Amino acid sequence: MNKYLNNIGVKSKVAFKNLSKIDIKKRNKVLENFIKSLKKNSKQIFKQNLLDVKACKRKELIDRLIINEKKIESIRSSISQIIKFSDPLGKVIEKWKRPNNLIIKKVTIPIGVIGIIYESRPNVTIDVSCLTLKSGNVAILRGGSESFNSNKILANLFRESLYINGLDKNCIQFIEKKNRKLVDYILSEMTNYIDVIVPRGGKSLVAKVKKLSSVNVIGHLEGNCHVYVDKDAELQMAKKIVVNSKMRRTSICGAAETLLIDAKCIKSHAIPIIRELILLGCEVVVDGKINNLFKNRLRTAKEIDWKTEYLSPKISVKTVNGVRDAIAHITKYGTMHTDSIITKNKKTAKIFLDGVNSSIAIHNASTQFADGGEFGFGGEIGISTNKMPPRGPVGINQLTSYKYVVEGKGTVRT
Repeated sequence: MNKYLNNIGVKSKVAFKNLSKIDIKKRNKVLENFIKSLKKNSKQIFKQNLLDVKACKRKELIDRLIINEKKIESIRSSISQIIKFSDPLGKVIEKWKRPNNLIIKKVTIPIGVIGIIYESRPNVTIDVSCLTLKSGNVAILRGGSESFNSNKILANLFRESLYINGLDKNCIQFIEKKNRKLVDYILSEMTNYIDVIVPRGGKSLVAKVKKLSSVNVIGHLEGNCHVYVDKDAELQMAKKIVVNSKMRRTSICGAAETLLIDAKCIKSHAIPIIRELILLGCEVVVDGKINNLFKNRLRTAKEIDWKTEYLSPKISVKTVNGVRDAIAHITKYGTMHTDSIITKNKKTAKIFLDGVNSSIAIHNASTQFADGGEFGFGGEIGISTNKMPPRGPVGINQLTSYKYVVEGKGTVRT
């Protein structure tokens, strides 16, 4: 096992060195070829994906797992958008001149080898492959066993596109062994090969990363997202946004898991919003004040509900005493992912947007816009909930580091 992973690490380092010599036109050419390959091989992709779907025992993962014609076309469109972006490397972020005439420039460079550990979503294989190549990085992919067949064919098709265009196919490597101990070794023993790890998964993976990782982490952790309905929220807008935030796709990390409602509007807003959610098949658990409005017919929420990322048609609902109480709840139970306020009051909105510690803070819009594609990034390798940058959707520009280039004319320091 160790020999297998170390070999992958060595190949990644060589591939990264080789990639530094490849210009943006050649990198884009690979992506163009891959777009064609996805269409040409779509039947094979669907066949392998169906094997995963049939074998999947966790119903909540099926929505994330399925690849169909619509998804393939959406993915191809996203890659076309990525191709259009300018080269993120070699950009001068800042430039200034010192009194001694030194010229200092802050210039973008690639990060290096990116390891990604992810579950259930085969499109991550495509997003990571395209975004890392475009940004001059290479990737080691460790997908979940539930999407093994889908991930494998997609990674191999991308590697073919690399090879056809004369690039090192090891710019993308997919770990083809399912042993879970591989993850432990990647996190704790591969600092010589991997520059940064991106974990995309549930609580067990999060706990493992926190415990074991000796590699730098871009934290795509849990998405315990909130929507706060303020007393000054317009009811129809609030209903539309809450329903979309929860029910559009319940299995994604940007789906709302907790609804907070101002105590001053629970009669006017909580009842119709909750009724709409129930009508659409959402299980609702509520606090005592709201349950009283429903004659205690709903299930009462427990402490664990405020901490839970359901990833299913279920939501917890709580009464709060205004915007600052909402912020306090989010600070205590949130995961710094995405939180939204619905209100007509701009001052209240500013208090919320400034006060929450979310990587994405939203006013009068659905939490389901927490997505690199919706941000215009063409895709993402994850939503970073780190306090340190990068934060939010991680696209090509977030997959760069920088160095300082200093130019003098025989300048010496006195």
